[in-house]
Amino acid sequence: MTPKADSSWKFPAAFWTANVVELFERAAYYAVFIAITLYLTQVVGFNDIWAAWISGFFSAGLYFLPPFSGAFADKIGFRNSIILAFSLLTVGYFTLGLLPYKVIVIPALIVLMFGGSFIKSIITGTVAKTSNNINRARAYSIFYGIVNVGAFTGKTVAYPLRINLGLESINYYAATMTLIALVLVLFFYRNVETAQKRTFSEVWASFIKVATNGKLLVLILIVSGFWIIQQQLYATMPKYVLRMVGKNASPEWIANVNPFVVMVFVVIITNFMSKVKAINSMIIGMFLMPLSALAMFLSSFVAGNTVGNISFFGIFSLHPITVMLIVGVAIQGVAESFISPRYLEYFSKQAPKGQEGLYLGFSHLHSFISSILGFGISGYLLTEYCPDPKYLTETQKITAYSHAHYIWIYFLAIGVTSGIALFIYSKINRE
Repeated sequence: MTPKADSSWKFPAAFWTANVVELFERAAYYAVFIAITLYLTQVVGFNDIWAAWISGFFSAGLYFLPPFSGAFADKIGFRNSIILAFSLLTVGYFTLGLLPYKVIVIPALIVLMFGGSFIKSIITGTVAKTSNNINRARAYSIFYGIVNVGAFTGKTVAYPLRINLGLESINYYAATMTLIALVLVLFFYRNVETAQKRTFSEVWASFIKVATNGKLLVLILIVSGFWIIQQQLYATMPKYVLRMVGKNASPEWIANVNPFVVMVFVVIITNFMSKVKAINSMIIGMFLMPLSALAMFLSSFVAGNTVGNISFFGIFSLHPITVMLIVGVAIQGVAESFISPRYLEYFSKQAPKGQEGLYLGFSHLHSFISSILGFGISGYLLTEYCPDPKYLTETQKITAYSHAHYIWIYFLAIGVTSGIALFIYSKINRE
């Protein structure tokens, strides 16, 4: 076993190509997604409510479509599918930047949604097919690391692009990233055969089974509460910090705190909680999430009782609201470390024996639900408590943001309710 273990870093070329292009795709996606609601309001001209709903359905589609895209990829082959995916993404991002008109932007986002759904199914499928029982854990750890590096890079680059070249430039950056990925695929990606072909009818039947499994559906709805708060990294936080702190604030870098904290703590926390039941680890994470919203709610109080920026050892200083948002996002990262690794484990155990894989294909339905609800709620709350300044008179601007921090009370309530619900669920369903 030792020689095999020693050679477990040796993966086929398709594995490395898939991971490299995944880095480019994630860098493109997160650069655009952190600024998506800003772009839809400031450049395209939608109001906060419309921008929220459009962004929410775009995100939701990316989580709902992959099992169906995967079935199509099985039919035409992974290589053809990944070429199609990056072609759609390049056209979608380029169109989004070049033609920022309401009648064009929504079709462009639909193109991106379909292209992105292919990537989710193809890349994970390639990792599975190019690894074995000896090196699969290492293969997925490499993949997970690449995803986080791409996400971190995309959001980091988005800030200077937005400040120096405008929001449109982020879409051109994303199109460039996916075009590079397309070229790499054309030259280096070799087809990976799937052992089992799935049909659309089989995938739909799987969805119906999950959607009609009351026990699983309740779990998905409860965990959606956690992800509704998590979605505010992209739905509420960018507009909130820019309107409260100023246009030079960096929601992109604030959002990067989340993947950084997850990368640092997820392995430590998962190992520490390894002897604790998965549901109990999830409950801890669920009750941490309201503390995240509480920190963000307290941002206005900290700002009101602080003179100027908060200095950190004289090296740099940050606006008090920025500091509290960073604290809130960091807590989210810790909460995610308690929840995410154990959720799939617990979810799979709720599936009928022998159907775990079938059910896990729809394990991320919580992100479908939370995308729609999280973004949708955000649009109305921003309109009520932290409105777009372009719709305000100079007199209205004086008091318009006095209660902006009230936004976070709603998400605090969602977090507490979800935590209590999961605790009750664990008592009713004792495994």
